[in-house]
Amino acid sequence: MATPFSEEQIRRYSRHIILPEVGGKGQRKLLSARVLLVGAGGLGSPAALYLAAAGVGTLGIVDFDEVDMSNLQRQILHRVQTVGRPKVESAAQTIASLNPDVRVIPHAEALTSQNIMKIIADYDVIVDGCDNFATRYLINDACVFAGKPNVHGSIFRFEGQATVFHPERGCYRCLYPAPPPPGMVPSCQEAGVLGVLPGIVGTIQAIETIKLILNIGDSLINRLLLFDSLAMDFREVRTRKDPSCPVCGDNPTIHELIDYEEFCGLPTAVH
Repeated sequence: MATPFSEEQIRRYSRHIILPEVGGKGQRKLLSARVLLVGAGGLGSPAALYLAAAGVGTLGIVDFDEVDMSNLQRQILHRVQTVGRPKVESAAQTIASLNPDVRVIPHAEALTSQNIMKIIADYDVIVDGCDNFATRYLINDACVFAGKPNVHGSIFRFEGQATVFHPERGCYRCLYPAPPPPGMVPSCQEAGVLGVLPGIVGTIQAIETIKLILNIGDSLINRLLLFDSLAMDFREVRTRKDPSCPVCGDNPTIHELIDYEEFCGLPTAVH
């Protein structure tokens, strides 16, 4: 027998519960769901806030950075009072003030080939809000190997994109077989980014995550949503699984995690 909602929960989630597509059963699914957010920055901030507000019961947050004043232009999880503190601590504090139903599991570490499989094992959905190609390919390959859906988002200056990768229906490598040459695509720190843009893309990631948990609607699987904020234009590109993909194709050639810095042509970090 399902545990009854408390009076506070009934009030908090009432607008979900009255939706036939969600209802009490769906809200219980959200409360029992476990979602991992990679990055507590521009994309992770709105995604985390809306998933927490929706009542997703467990949010893991991976980030090894500290809050900087320059983050506050777009990273709405953080506050002036948390500048200089680890982002995972700042995120946990903000989420606790929004919804005490939500358990935050901080992962104050960089994702690597050595730790990612252990970290993602306990989560139902992985939300990729990272800002570099090496981590994107790492997340992709790990999600394929673990059979986890990967809700992807990325931003650049005034443009963003979002999609959902499902191991059985294609992956990031099907769309982008190889990373761009080092230095070809500047970072947000180098090129800038409109502060509101990650709010839109990160919110789309939150919607897609909730739809996956509830198994409702038409997912962005095999659809790449492109957004141009200056033109206020949304476009959709149909994608497909690549039979020759080295990770998820018919005859995969990559069966274990690799050195993703080397794959992306980056200098190897010295620890």
